[in-house]
Amino acid sequence: MVEVRTGQAPDKMSRAEFSARFKRSYYDPLFDRERDSIARLEEIAWKAYCESRKSPKTRKAGEGFADPDYDLSDEWRATHEALQRAVIRQKDKNAPSRALLICAASRNDGTCPGEMSKSFRLAKEAEKIFHEAHVEVDFLDLSHLSSDYGRKIHPCKACISTAMPLCHWPCSCYPNHSLGQADDWMAEIYERFVLAHGVMIVTPVYWGMAPAGLKLMIDRLVCADGGNPDPSSTSGKDAAKAKEIELEGWDYPKHLAGRVYGLVVHGDVADANTVREGLAGWLDWTGFISAGAEAQVDRFIGYFEPYATSHEALDKDDAVVEEARNVARAVSNGIAALRAGKLVQPDAGLKPPRQK
Repeated sequence: MVEVRTGQAPDKMSRAEFSARFKRSYYDPLFDRERDSIARLEEIAWKAYCESRKSPKTRKAGEGFADPDYDLSDEWRATHEALQRAVIRQKDKNAPSRALLICAASRNDGTCPGEMSKSFRLAKEAEKIFHEAHVEVDFLDLSHLSSDYGRKIHPCKACISTAMPLCHWPCSCYPNHSLGQADDWMAEIYERFVLAHGVMIVTPVYWGMAPAGLKLMIDRLVCADGGNPDPSSTSGKDAAKAKEIELEGWDYPKHLAGRVYGLVVHGDVADANTVREGLAGWLDWTGFISAGAEAQVDRFIGYFEPYATSHEALDKDDAVVEEARNVARAVSNGIAALRAGKLVQPDAGLKPPRQK
């Protein structure tokens, strides 16, 4: 039996601290007339917190699960069933080709910057190319994390580092209603990835790294690389049981493998190449297929020029716009070849001796 190490988690917060945190959401004086109602809601929330009511609505897992008697979250089941339907649609030869086009910048003109991102402009150029190639586009704009009410991607808790089978596909860590961790965007994003035949990411460089929204999404996609599709097998989050299952032998299924990808990374001073290499490494590891050398671009726009004129710098840089278009063309070609059975991977069928 492998030991489960514990002792890091803090004790539950005090009633006073919980109250202070709960009330922060109702700071606006517009809520003043409803303070008594809010106090009653606070009492309910406190009870849910004390009882750790993570998944308050469940049903027995039923047939098809390792433990049919396990109380399975209704919300997790809904996402799981949506992914099952998405798999069928994605594999349907009569369904249109589909690209997930991701604009990873955190800024848009509906937020504090007051101006759209250059990533958005480049992604929109790519969108035109996909349409010309008769590829259906699902445009995922991660800047909505900054501009939409209640929009959020919760952080990965790294269940995988305890044991791979503890990391469920799709993620079962959220929602956690007892902690107020609900309305997680990833439930929708998982489905959008499954439906896609190809993925193109357009991203800026923030302080030498990927933007926070993109990194949150990437971290939460870890369950696509080896994740366990049956939470009942680990009785939910039973760490000891998950360790036993992994040590007995785990096949680390790659749930998104076989999709084509392309990347456009742009910066203004440094690190565009390192961000591109990191993203490509993640996608390669997860089983995605690069659409070729022309499908991976890292460039500087307005190198060491003022931020205030960066959009003007992009206006003048016809080459980088055409390179973004070429990434979309390469991904479109890759999708067509993939769906026609003509995209051959030389290492297909090889089982790595180190799967982790």
